Amino acid sequence: MLTVDGIDCFYGDVQVLRGFSLAVDAGEILCLLGRNGAGKTTALKAIMGLVPPRAGKVTIDGTDLTSLPAHEAPKRGLGYVPQGRRLFGELTVAENIEIGLMVNGHGKDTREKVLDLFPVLRERLSQVSGKLSGGEQQMLAMARALCTEPKVLLMDEPTEGLQPSMISRIREVVLSLKQTGVATILVEQRVDAVLPVADRVAFIENGVNRDTVPVQTLRDDPDLLHRYVGV
Repeated sequence: MLTVDGIDCFYGDVQVLRGFSLAVDAGEILCLLGRNGAGKTTALKAIMGLVPPRAGKVTIDGTDLTSLPAHEAPKRGLGYVPQGRRLFGELTVAENIEIGLMVNGHGKDTREKVLDLFPVLRERLSQVSGKLSGGEQQMLAMARALCTEPKVLLMDEPTEGLQPSMISRIREVVLSLKQTGVATILVEQRVDAVLPVADRVAFIENGVNRDTVPVQTLRDDPDLLHRYVGV
């Protein structure tokens, strides 16, 4: 499905990713774990084309995305929920959703499928998104990304600052997407949020994917967390 093969990424002269590689299959949930500054967010941005790699390549279903501008990534099957949500705060919930639909020209059917995943948003369609609760904003950010009908969904710290009920709802949506064949790459700091949903965990350290293991291996060997995350 999605393959990242040996990419190098920089901010100016500072190298952040070094020969970074990973792969995720259809219907798989891959979590990226690592200390702050390890390169997890940059990895997602590189996949989306927001930080163009200077070496290596990113492919989805065999199509090379590496040289494409970032706005082409959703048209190739990538959806992105950035850290901090990045909604259009002055627009309504309905308008934010409409922007997501416009990206790939989807219409009412897609809108209804997305709202079925987040029933609370149906009750908020006319509300300005900047006045939603943090959990509702996170749901809207996910809904907007899903309006592109992605093959692969990238999510950066989706549970950050949310109450347990909202975290549970996001977890349920991610698992439901898995059943439809959508692959998810999830950046998280909360190990308790990862274990119930992930199929595999990739440990990122100094811009390198040091190890990728089945989630059961992480359950069986907690020392991996101490080694790579320091918790």
